[in-house]
Amino acid sequence: MVKLVGVGDNTVDRYISLNRMFPGGNAVNVAVLARRYGHETGYIGWLGDDLHGKLLYNSLKKETVDISHCRMVKGPNSYCEVNLISGERVFGKSISGVSSQINLEKDDFGYISKYDITHTSMYSYIEEQLTELSQASNLLSFDYSDKWSKDYLKKTIPYVDIAFLSGSELSREKADDLLKWIYERGASLVVLTQGMKGSLLYNGEKIYHQQVFETEVVDTLGAGDAYAARLLVEYLSGKPMELCLKLASFSASETCGYYGAWNHGAPLWDFN
Repeated sequence: MVKLVGVGDNTVDRYISLNRMFPGGNAVNVAVLARRYGHETGYIGWLGDDLHGKLLYNSLKKETVDISHCRMVKGPNSYCEVNLISGERVFGKSISGVSSQINLEKDDFGYISKYDITHTSMYSYIEEQLTELSQASNLLSFDYSDKWSKDYLKKTIPYVDIAFLSGSELSREKADDLLKWIYERGASLVVLTQGMKGSLLYNGEKIYHQQVFETEVVDTLGAGDAYAARLLVEYLSGKPMELCLKLASFSASETCGYYGAWNHGAPLWDFN
C-alpha cells in the first residue's frame, strides 16, 4: 500500500447549469482518488468556516482521507463557477478564499515525512515553503496544469521529483523537447497530458506514449487528477510503466463519466 498526502489547494466547483456544486481542487482530488484506488491518504489544507468549507470537510471524512492536519479558519472557502459545454468545463468567477493563507508548521512537515509521496500544485500558494516541503517529502509530485511558464518551471522544478503538465496544443516534437528540458532541471519523472492526443511520460531513458480510453464524456473535470493519482500509486507500487500509464488513462476516462471530480454534490441554492 502506498501512502500519499495532498497538500495545498481545495475548492468547491459550482455548476451553474446543474444548480449543483461539488468538492474539488487538485491536491484534494489526488488524495481522494488515490484513497479510492486502495491506498492510505491524507490531506493538508486551509478550509473556510462557511458552508463550502463544511462541504469539503464532511466529504473528505466520508472518503476516509486523514484530515487531522487541516485547518478550518475564519473566512470564505475557495470556489469556482463552472459551465459545461459538450462535457468540457469552462471556468467562470472564482475566489481563492482562505486556501491562499496556507502556512505549514513544523508539526505539519513531520506529518508529511511519514508519507511515501506528497502531491501539490501551482494553485496551492506553496511556493514560499516549497524548499521545506521538498525536504520533508520522501518524494514530491507537483501539478503545473496548463498555466506553466518556463520561468516558473525553472524556479520550482529543482524541488520536484515528479512533474505533471498539460499541453494539448504542443506538437509531438515540442512536447518531447519540453519533457527532456524539464528532466534536465531535476525532475526524475515528467508527465505531459494532451487531451485527446493522449499523454507522454519521460523517465530519462524513454518517452512513453499512452492513448486515451474512449468513453461517453459527461464532465472532464477531475480527469487529469484521476490520471495523476492512479499513475502515482501504481508507479510507487512497482508496476511496469506501460501498465501504470494504461491504468492511469483508464481512471481518467472513468472520471469523465460523472459530474465533479469525486461526486458528493449538493444543491447550489443551499450555499447562496
